[in-house]
Amino acid sequence: MNAPDLRPWIRPGDTVVWGQACSEPATLVEALLAQADDIGGVRCFVGIPADSPLRLPLVPACVDVHSYCGAGTNAALHAAGRLQIHPVHYSRLPAMLGRGGALAADVVLVQVSPPDEHGRHSLGLGDDYFSAAIDTARVVIAEVNDRVPQTPGARTLSPEQWTTAFSTSRPIGQMPTPDVADDVRAVARRVAALVPDGATLQFGIGALPEAVLAELRGHRDLGIHSGIINDTALRLIEAGVATGARKTLDRGVAVGGLFGGTEALFDWAHRNPAVALRPTSYTHDPAVLAASHRLVAINAAIEVDLTGQVNAEVAGGRYVGALGGAVDFLRGAAASAGGVPIVALPSTARTRSGLSHRIVDRLSGPVSTPRSEDLVIVTEHGVADLRGATLAQRVERMIAVAHPDQRAALDSDADRVLASARA
Repeated sequence: MNAPDLRPWIRPGDTVVWGQACSEPATLVEALLAQADDIGGVRCFVGIPADSPLRLPLVPACVDVHSYCGAGTNAALHAAGRLQIHPVHYSRLPAMLGRGGALAADVVLVQVSPPDEHGRHSLGLGDDYFSAAIDTARVVIAEVNDRVPQTPGARTLSPEQWTTAFSTSRPIGQMPTPDVADDVRAVARRVAALVPDGATLQFGIGALPEAVLAELRGHRDLGIHSGIINDTALRLIEAGVATGARKTLDRGVAVGGLFGGTEALFDWAHRNPAVALRPTSYTHDPAVLAASHRLVAINAAIEVDLTGQVNAEVAGGRYVGALGGAVDFLRGAAASAGGVPIVALPSTARTRSGLSHRIVDRLSGPVSTPRSEDLVIVTEHGVADLRGATLAQRVERMIAVAHPDQRAALDSDADRVLASARA
């Protein structure tokens, strides 16, 4: 049905939750936005947008939008005062959306595959944090999209587990591999040099983590255990680089919470035993991460200060990132035998007003990852291993990986930074 009627199922004031990125049920979301005024207003919790209909000026005033991130079109919603941010660790999202949580879901909109031979429908493109809400929501509305793959490991639903369903045949929103600038590629090469053969990889979303994956083509027997699986990871698997042969858990299988890529990735995932989707309760489980063989966590940042505090949320006064799963994975990598907890970023960024420096004496945004975590900071100018380092050692090592034009200014700030850090 092109325009499903959701009004019989959704009540005024309901909290509505759905899958993010490529797992977003776009037809149901479009219907919700079109019918929100008739329903009487709702609260929605959303994640990373791919090609989402939830964008200005299409969001009615009666729709109260919440998210954990400011990625993509979410940034414009937040700047316009139409998005409320929840700065929570990714591992906490299932509890927040489940019964008794701060955003307990009344209604879940879910995109699923056609039925398999047993009559069950795969979540297909994302199990992730939202599927936990399926078990406690009053209403579950399914969009059965014949473009969605049947993915091994992903949760499956039978018709008796949803309230109502609508059939669609619509292209899935895609997240193509981003273009990579020269400075990002230079950072990626330094990060790749820290990855040992046989390591288990976690990687975030964006140009830098994908650039790192592209630099790993000469490695052997890498494994994947990540919140997301993308096209670049697919190419490593197809090239025989990411075999998962040395993984402690899920040996030979790439594990992720969601797919964020193109149709090539979706087609590859269909009934492919080399991949498995898992819920956030598994992908971000501290015990699972600590048990992973040489877990290397690769996460980007907006800026890092001289003591190792990381801002991954706000840039230029705009909320564009997330607290997300970085701390979950960085802690997991630090606890993993032979693991490496990496935060990577170019030393500068081009803005409308010129070049800005990203290794700074003081953060311009919130502390997303505190200096108390074990971290290895990487820029195109070097590697600052802060694990076990004193405050003075941290400042010295961070200045060494800053842009050369910024080092003198940072050096002059060092005494003040240390005095403040010790206070």
